[in-house]
Amino acid sequence: MASGFFALLDDIASISKIAVSSLDDVAAQALKAGKKTAGIVIDDAAVTPRYVVGFAAERELPTIAKIAWGSLKNKTLYLLPGALALSFLAPWAITPLLMAGGAFLCFEGYEKVHAMLHPPPAEAPGPAAAISAADEQAKVASAIRTDFILSAEIMAITLAAVTTPTFINKALVLGLVGVLVTVAVYGTVALIVKADDFGLYLAQQGGVSVVRALGRGIVYAMPGLLKALAFVGMLAMLWVGGGIFLHGLEEYGLGAVPHAIHAFASRAGAAFGAAAGGVTWFVDATAAGVLGLAIGFVVARAAARFVK
Repeated sequence: MASGFFALLDDIASISKIAVSSLDDVAAQALKAGKKTAGIVIDDAAVTPRYVVGFAAERELPTIAKIAWGSLKNKTLYLLPGALALSFLAPWAITPLLMAGGAFLCFEGYEKVHAMLHPPPAEAPGPAAAISAADEQAKVASAIRTDFILSAEIMAITLAAVTTPTFINKALVLGLVGVLVTVAVYGTVALIVKADDFGLYLAQQGGVSVVRALGRGIVYAMPGLLKALAFVGMLAMLWVGGGIFLHGLEEYGLGAVPHAIHAFASRAGAAFGAAAGGVTWFVDATAAGVLGLAIGFVVARAAARFVK
């Protein structure tokens, strides 16, 4: 009896060790995949604040919450099952779909560069119009549609990065990345959107002048910060899109260009000693961004020619 009980405990301990090991593997895989999606996450966080521009202060956080909930549903209810089905039924399709998504990111990045270099004529500011419930719903729906494309890229990159062989662990990694990315993006967006309100609150406080000065500094800095985020998001689109294409070329045995870029980046980095890693990454990312800009140009011209 006693020996049977201790044998049972030993079995439970063994199962627990396997479970813990499995969870460790899931966490490690999620972290690895999360790093690969960093560029899209930055772009998502940079793009989303524009959807609440013009909203009354009390509607900003509820609107962001609606978009975040839509984003979470995109990832967990639609894209996660689709990614798992794709990995099981047609794994060969993952790379071309990634490259198609990369081409879209390059196109979006190119459009932003074009708009930056050729801004539309400024319009005279008019009286601010109140945003109706229908307008709010339309903006939320538009944001969720944009998020679906970016989320699809995040899930596809995650799926391509996952090496765990078990179906359950793969699903857990995809789900964990989806939840963490959503929390990170929309938590950051909420902080960005409410930063000016916080700064205004500090600026209106009596007493310590340093607090008021800090508040005014936050308010004055926010427009520049939003512009900087938009610029970083644009660069991230081109870098990630071009990088996806380079990786796709390697997958199809056409690695001469990616290998040449990496070899050049490694040689350039080696000349900077302790900063070699950062320089190598910068050269790699710059090359990917330039390629992304070229791909975006081609896609934009094709779209203008064939899509009327």
